[in-house]
Amino acid sequence: MLFGKRLKFFRKQRNWTQEKLAEKADLDRTYVASIERGERNISLLNIMKLSEALEIFPGELFKFSKTQSRSQ
Repeated sequence: MLFGKRLKFFRKQRNWTQEKLAEKADLDRTYVASIERGERNISLLNIMKLSEALEIFPGELFKFSKTQSRSQ
């Protein structure tokens, strides 16, 4: 769930739709949506695709605040 929230944060920061992110990452829009909802386990390959599409280091998707961790 935390990973999905981070992904959504970076996507919205760019004012992108799930469809646009999916297109840039060569993934299906429904797959991106299910990641954001925390319904999918994501592979390292797809983490790389998403981080490259967002032009961020993959580790940025794993930087959770203590507040986020406790609210789960």
